[in-house]
Amino acid sequence: MTRRILITGATGGVGMLLAERLRDEYDIVEHGRTPKNERQEKTLRRADLTDYDEVRALMDGIDTVVHMAGSASPESSWVDVLQANIIGFRNVLEAAREAGVRRFVFASSNHAMGMYDRHEEWPVYPHQLPRGDSLYGVSKIFGEALGRFYHDEHGIDFIALRIGWVSADPLTVDEDILRAMWLSEDDTVEVVRRAIEAEVRFGLYYAVSDNPNRRWDMTNTMLELGYRPKDSWTDRDHARERVVEGGAPTPDNWPEGS
Repeated sequence: MTRRILITGATGGVGMLLAERLRDEYDIVEHGRTPKNERQEKTLRRADLTDYDEVRALMDGIDTVVHMAGSASPESSWVDVLQANIIGFRNVLEAAREAGVRRFVFASSNHAMGMYDRHEEWPVYPHQLPRGDSLYGVSKIFGEALGRFYHDEHGIDFIALRIGWVSADPLTVDEDILRAMWLSEDDTVEVVRRAIEAEVRFGLYYAVSDNPNRRWDMTNTMLELGYRPKDSWTDRDHARERVVEGGAPTPDNWPEGS
């Protein structure tokens, strides 16, 4: 049977990309607040994530939740991350548990480990202690920890993807660290597909493209999820890497503007 996948935050850039690219493989249910196209005008499931009853109503028949909703900026305020990334996230995870959802794919972030990047303490491995670079990053650490508890306590599969920088064009910025953590649209779809399909039942995984200057270890992403990144920012026309031993310096105000 075709798996029914709920994508929360399907009106955001990454959520819309996944809904469009994965709809031929899965029965996609799109959640959001404001429709962004004609299809969503007819099919979008609206719910305020801070309202548990509204969230619970999304879950009937769902096999896997791909949770993309929430406050997405590393410059988010405490109020923003509290409502969207802590209370809202807990509601989605608890509703999934109550409904018997099998698997939960969580959009975590590189910012859960971003202090290593600020202080240029590379390479960074997924098993190192979390080290958020912002309240946003701290909220993603909370999500990973709560997901671990729900896996251990309730048996729900929980896959956290520490997503890099998703952009259609990596050459729109000059910062080496952003190009290093670039995740192409094609690789975004592939790593989420692998998170849905892989046999592993819990894990924390970096998700970036095949960039030669990346500083984040993806060994477990490739071995456990079977993810094989295809793209590199250096494959773009006129792209040239300036090799710096140890990695080019991170801006002093990281992650501002990222």
